[in-house]
Amino acid sequence: MDAFKKGWFSELSELWPGQAMSLQVEEVLLHEKSKYQDVMVFRSKTHGNVLILDGVIQCTEKDEFSYQEMMAHIPLNSHPDPKKVLIIGGGDGGVLREVVKHPFVQTVDQCEIDEKVIEVSKKYLPHMACGFDSPKVNLHIGDGFDFMKKHKGEYDVIITDSSDPVGPASSLFQKSYYELMKAALKPDGILCCQGECLWLHLNLIKEMLTFCKTVFPVSDYAFTTIPTYPSGQIGFILCSSNPDTNFKEPVTTWGTKELKILKLKYYNSDVHRAAFTLPQFAREAMAHFCLQNIAPAFTHPKE
Repeated sequence: MDAFKKGWFSELSELWPGQAMSLQVEEVLLHEKSKYQDVMVFRSKTHGNVLILDGVIQCTEKDEFSYQEMMAHIPLNSHPDPKKVLIIGGGDGGVLREVVKHPFVQTVDQCEIDEKVIEVSKKYLPHMACGFDSPKVNLHIGDGFDFMKKHKGEYDVIITDSSDPVGPASSLFQKSYYELMKAALKPDGILCCQGECLWLHLNLIKEMLTFCKTVFPVSDYAFTTIPTYPSGQIGFILCSSNPDTNFKEPVTTWGTKELKILKLKYYNSDVHRAAFTLPQFAREAMAHFCLQNIAPAFTHPKE
């Protein structure tokens, strides 16, 4: 495999041309083809076990929590009563682990098309896959599109933990998919989807926010830092059917005691709020979408 050279794995993709994240490999633990994709797990020198799907890093034991916690708790804590949740994808179990922690959540449906990813994660990433054992969970192996078509108006929150927009996954970044999710949400429902990287995919993010604005009364973009994802940053597209939703201000907040009980390592209320503060280049690029995020022009204090 071209990605392996002299004991190192390099993540090579047309989605991030001219750059690659590399990890030193101690041992390849598994490498096989599932019905849908190439699946590999290796033990790295510095980041623990690493899950690779079709040559792309999905998670490492060292830094996975920043993505999982933010993808789960930003939408959950933006909804006043998220009792019923749907997760599309997320076969490694990380987002599920966080969702079932939430004290308001009563039922979680998870729809993952590739059962092999779940099987592999349970064996090699048990700290992530532990959520599958929760009595709150109903696991469905199959296509998320088909599942949602049969479950309209059911969910308080839908979370789509998808791979990058290549091949079949590209459909998850289109307007028709967001319309399907809206139909599966309750009237005040919220969704959160993997939203790509500001440094690499700004045009795609702008396109997605633009069509989301035509489907939902409230849409926004938040991000987190994660060293082993391309350019060290990944974002989330958030939409709400409730026009009064303010994603930037969590309706549920936790103090130090709750954060320890929930075993959170990255997410807290301050990080939630800060996740929506974009760097200037991104603010300017998306100005046509959300002018309310652009700070007013500087004026002299005496003016």
